[in-house]
Amino acid sequence: MRTAGRARTEWTTADGKPVLVKRSDRRRRTISATWSGETMVVSLPGHLTAAEEREWVPKMIARLEARQSKGQKRLAAGDQELMARALELSRKYLDSRAAPQSIRWVSNQNGRWGSATPANRTIRISDKLAGMPDWVVDYVILHELAHLLEADHGPAFWKLLQPYQDLERAKAFLHGVDYARAKGFANDGGGPGGVPDAD
Repeated sequence: MRTAGRARTEWTTADGKPVLVKRSDRRRRTISATWSGETMVVSLPGHLTAAEEREWVPKMIARLEARQSKGQKRLAAGDQELMARALELSRKYLDSRAAPQSIRWVSNQNGRWGSATPANRTIRISDKLAGMPDWVVDYVILHELAHLLEADHGPAFWKLLQPYQDLERAKAFLHGVDYARAKGFANDGGGPGGVPDAD
């Protein structure tokens, strides 16, 4: 459903949540969607026509809802799946040397993506990662597994992570999410999370 407005157009999601469409003349090519509380915000370039808006807004609503669904499914699968994933990553990249006593999703990791306590071999993973790509989540899990073997971020620690093919890509992705969050460009990057810009 759509109601017209000069600077904004409102739609609703499939479950009735409001969708606010923001247009910006500073935005040239990118289209993005994020959550702001209970409202989905779709940001569009100001030059798009009404027809282009009608084409893009439903696409971005669907993308964000799909991403949210993926994150919810990942959290619902719970800590057992997280443990299975951690053991597989340890086997594949660390010769099974990093076996956590426990690994779980937590909601109180506001300043970091994960944490490990080598003394009791526990790992906590931020639920903000739940809607992110698998290769990013795997990097964070692997990072925390490596802390079970090397407590600090010295050369020996980074050597453990070198075999992971998406190491630099995942680090850059998380740095980008952190930057966007710090600058107020997007939400915190996690599930329900935002959807990357579409060109």
